[in-house]
Amino acid sequence: MDLTANAFLEALRAFPRSEDPAATHKHYKGAAEVLGVRMKHLFDTAKRFTDMPLGEVAKLLDEPVYEARLGAVSILDFKARRKRLADEERRELYELYMGRHHRLDSWDFVDRAAPRVVGRYLLDKPRDPLYELARSSDTWERRTAVTASFWLIRQGDVDDALNLAELLLRDEEPLVHTSVGVALREIGQVDRDRLAAFLREHAGEVPAITFRYAAEKLPAALREELRAANARRT
Repeated sequence: MDLTANAFLEALRAFPRSEDPAATHKHYKGAAEVLGVRMKHLFDTAKRFTDMPLGEVAKLLDEPVYEARLGAVSILDFKARRKRLADEERRELYELYMGRHHRLDSWDFVDRAAPRVVGRYLLDKPRDPLYELARSSDTWERRTAVTASFWLIRQGDVDDALNLAELLLRDEEPLVHTSVGVALREIGQVDRDRLAAFLREHAGEVPAITFRYAAEKLPAALREELRAANARRT
């Protein structure tokens, strides 16, 4: 099998495509060309290309095609899912993602790979890169900071996720608000008391969309108590 960027693109172009690509992927607001390939076809193709060399994945990230870039981060994610991946291999995935971050211009690129490619790599390492991303002027780097923390939360490590949420609570971008809300919701699955304490401490500061995601799995009585407190101090 020819595991090159060109072969990947040829495989995508062989699938039926939407007559209105912009409508098919209407969430995408970036500058790349959109082919209109269905997500199932794209993800299935990415899985078949999991063994693609990282140099070829880098070429996909440099392509001016939306599906090529999404395919590239999907391949990185499939590689990162491998159970017996050496730390050096994880480092290479992480460095490629971070080194080409400027090619990620949509939330789905970030969400597809950040937890396993970035968060998994940093699990047993200093978390400074997440704070650098969180302080970036780039929306998608800030979203990576929070989304990468999902992996840490799943391992029961919520300290950095809470710190990042606090740092980004007043962010101007709704697409960062949603990611913070999801992180808080996942923290509540691990430690409900710490989530409740965070929402009480920041009552009146939590954007509505962030609060909705954060509190959606809390018991109804606790959710209403925290909602009322947040509304009173807004």
